[in-house]
Amino acid sequence: MEEKLTLTQEWDKTFPKSEKVDHRKVTFHNRYGITLASDLYTPKNTVGKLPAIAVCGPFGAVKEQAAGLYAQTMAERGFLTIAFDPSFTGESGGTPRYMASPDINTEDFQAAVDFLSVQDNVDPEKIGMIGICGWGGMALNTAALDTRIKATVSSTMYDMSRVNAQGYFDAENSAEARYEKRRVMNAQRIVDYKNGSYELGGGVVDPLPDDAPFFVKDYYDYYKTQRGYHPRSLNSNGGWNKIGCLSFLNQPILCYANEIRSAVLIMHGEKAHSCYFSKDAFAKLTGDNKELLIIPDAVHTDLYDGGGKDAIPFDKLAEFFQENLK
Repeated sequence: MEEKLTLTQEWDKTFPKSEKVDHRKVTFHNRYGITLASDLYTPKNTVGKLPAIAVCGPFGAVKEQAAGLYAQTMAERGFLTIAFDPSFTGESGGTPRYMASPDINTEDFQAAVDFLSVQDNVDPEKIGMIGICGWGGMALNTAALDTRIKATVSSTMYDMSRVNAQGYFDAENSAEARYEKRRVMNAQRIVDYKNGSYELGGGVVDPLPDDAPFFVKDYYDYYKTQRGYHPRSLNSNGGWNKIGCLSFLNQPILCYANEIRSAVLIMHGEKAHSCYFSKDAFAKLTGDNKELLIIPDAVHTDLYDGGGKDAIPFDKLAEFFQENLK
């Protein structure tokens, strides 16, 4: 039985509502019984069965931010789309809150495919995914597992297993560094258990230190300003639980990325601190239906909302899905 969720009905996105698209809230459940909240976008005045796309990300964001913008814009281009909140976050169900899991979050994408596959106005043979930031890695992980998915886009992706286990730019890639992370998080587990609650790790730093690295400033410019702030976004507010990403230390994703047979487009900003994740993930892929697209001059968050310079190549995405969802 699905959890009863409280869904906001008014438009509370970080982007304006399109007049070309019908929008409504929907829910669906994953195989762990967690009910997920989603915005469904349908192109107006369409008949018959449409190609469909499930969208999620960035990691620590909500569907009212970048995922919703991608979903609505792709619906303007003729696709039925859903942007969903992952398990334990946003308006979706699951307790305790603010936990992440390489398994459950991959399952969230598969559950979205379940939901889309049974809609009367969706062609179940024409389903794709878009994953943004940490969800770009999850989307690729799902594509390696789910044969129903015909096309996948990862945008400004993170490999969450790699960054948790090895640090940014692989600067903590040692047994000693990983041991210290494990020690700290396992000590935190006891504190949380005694307290009967989970301590938050903090979202994007605020106020911004003068000496903050560029990528921290990049996140601040999105999550902590009018550009991308949302009251339900983890990154805009209190962040994940301190132990929320513990399992990523021990459970790599993308192990079988080389076996993805369906089409994949990996896109990343040329100047993004995270671009190495996409380049390395692309190097694992095989087949002539895979593409790496580097966006000139774009930084990481430019592919969240365009960065004020139309950095997201939506026409290219539409062309990719039209070609591969047919």
